[in-house]
Formats: sequence, structure tokens, C-alpha cells
Amino acid sequence: MTLMKAEDIPSPAPAPPAAHRRRRVARARALLKHAVLIAFGLVMVYPLLWMIASSVKPDALIFRDPSLLPTDTDFGHYSDGWTALSHPFGLYLVNSAIVVLGALLGNLVSCSMAAYAFARLKFRGRGLFFGMMLLTLMVPIYVLVIPQYVMFSKIEWVNTFLPLIVPKFLATDAFFIFLMVQFFRGLPTELDEAAKIDGAGYWRIYFRILLPISLPALATTAIFTFIWTWNDFLSQLIYLTKPELQTAPVALRNYVDATSGASWGSLFAMSVVTLIPVFIVFLVGQRYLVKGIATTGMK
Repeated sequence: MTLMKAEDIPSPAPAPPAAHRRRRVARARALLKHAVLIAFGLVMVYPLLWMIASSVKPDALIFRDPSLLPTDTDFGHYSDGWTALSHPFGLYLVNSAIVVLGALLGNLVSCSMAAYAFARLKFRGRGLFFGMMLLTLMVPIYVLVIPQYVMFSKIEWVNTFLPLIVPKFLATDAFFIFLMVQFFRGLPTELDEAAKIDGAGYWRIYFRILLPISLPALATTAIFTFIWTWNDFLSQLIYLTKPELQTAPVALRNYVDATSGASWGSLFAMSVVTLIPVFIVFLVGQRYLVKGIATTGMK
């Protein structure tokens, strides 16, 4: 039996350096953070996924089977839901598109013009009017519902798209005015001064100088206007009572009847159809939305 020499005995492994330990701790924290965010995201998106799955389930399994992978499928809800109401569901989508496009155009034109005046022009009472405009953000919409309805009823605008579109051309959305004011204030004033030296007036500076470089703020306004108007239920329910004028959110309510029951499969199927334009607009304009929000918060 041979004895091991002292030099043959392996020495213990050196302790990892402090930098290596910090990297491992940072990696573990990042993994934990992402795991929590993924779990939270799944919880948030589960109702949407459940609705999509329920739109292809038989009616008898919708509330008995909460899984996202249906054991039985029935794609007939989409064809049945499209023709279940007094008019094809495509008519309600067209009505929503008309209201959304009118509101979008009105906000882009009127809010950008009001923001240009507040941000770049100097006139008496500008600060007072700007403060009054911001105060309108604190007024709940429910306070204005009855006075507005009485006014539009007297001028016979009820059961038309005008109450939902015309106010947008009068810069009634103070949030978008404030958003564009912040963006315009972040642009260098040398642009205006150089244009004035070349003989440009206020309108030319607005159309030819500021608007082309304000795409992020305009895109943010367009995306929010589209989503908010497309999903608006209260205003469209109040002013559009005729079936042929109803929009998609109001039409979805017609699938639920407290007296004769509800066609849940058709409701979920048409809800999925209604959400498709919102997803497309958000995915297409996401990068403009992030850039617009980031640039409007510089000042």
C-alpha cells in the first residue's frame, strides 16, 4: 500500500470570484422576473383565449369545459352568428367603420390644429384657454350625456352618425390635444423661424413643416381613437337605436336576451370577428405608438 504524498492531494476548488457570483445572481433574478411576467401575462390573456376556444365549442360545452383545447368543435357559430340578427353582421361592421373613420379624421385634423395653436402661436389668453382645456379632462362623460342628447335630439341628429362624428371635428378630445402639444413643444423653434424667413405663414408652417415630422404623435392619436371609438358602447347605444344603424358593439348586445336566453356561441364568434380589426391596427401601429408616447414625454 503506497501512501499519497502531500503534493498529490488535490486542493479544494477556489471560490468563484465576486463578479461571477454577481452575474449568476443577476441571471437568476432575470429568470425569476421573466417567469413571473409570463405567468401574469397568461392570467391576463386567459379570458381572451377562452373566448376564442369557446367560439368553436358546442353550446353545451362552453361553460362545462373551461379548457383551452376543446374536445369537440363546432365552427358553425361563425356562420350562424353572421346571420342571426335582423341584418348580416357585416352591416354592423361597416357602420362601426364609418363612425371610426369619421372620428379618426376629425381628431387628427382638429386636435393637431388646436395643439399647434397652443404650442407654437402666441396670443392673449393662451395659458388660460389651455388650462380650461385641461380641466375638461376631469369632467366625467356621464355628466355630459343628458345635455348632449337633448341638444342633438332638438336638431334631429339622433339615429344618425353625426353626433358621433361631428364633435370630433371641434377638438373635443382634450387628451389628444395635450399629447400633441407636448410633441410640438419638443420640436426646435428654429424650424418655424427659418420658414418665416423664407416667407412661410402659419398655415404653411403647420402643413409643410410640422405635420410631416409629427408622424409618431399623429399615429398615436389615430391608434387610440380607433380603439376607443371601435369599442365604444355607451354613446353608440344612446344615439343609434335603429337596427340598420347599429354598430358592432351594440349588435353584440343583441345576442344576449334576458327573456329568451342567449346564443353564447354566436356571441363569442362575432366577438372574435369584432376584435380582429383592433389587433391588426395595434400590431401595425405598435412601433409608432411606442415612439409617439416616448417622444411626447420628453418635456
